[in-house]
Amino acid sequence: MKATLKFDLNDYDDQRAHLRCVKSIDMAIVLFEILNNLQKKVEFEVENFEADSTPSDGVYASFRRIRELCEENGIVIDDLIE
Repeated sequence: MKATLKFDLNDYDDQRAHLRCVKSIDMAIVLFEILNNLQKKVEFEVENFEADSTPSDGVYASFRRIRELCEENGIVIDDLIE
């Protein structure tokens, strides 16, 4: 069984659809990291926070790491979704 995807790269909507297909493995890698490794990494980071840190510091650390994962894997959300 074979499948062929065709895109008109002169068409803006097709350009976005093509980019989403091309970046799908990168997005899957980011999701894998978030679902399987993020908690451990953030827990380790939070353990080293100062005693007066707040829960929002942990939330901030989580989202910062998600942004880093996206950057490391070349995922620019604004390029994929309008």
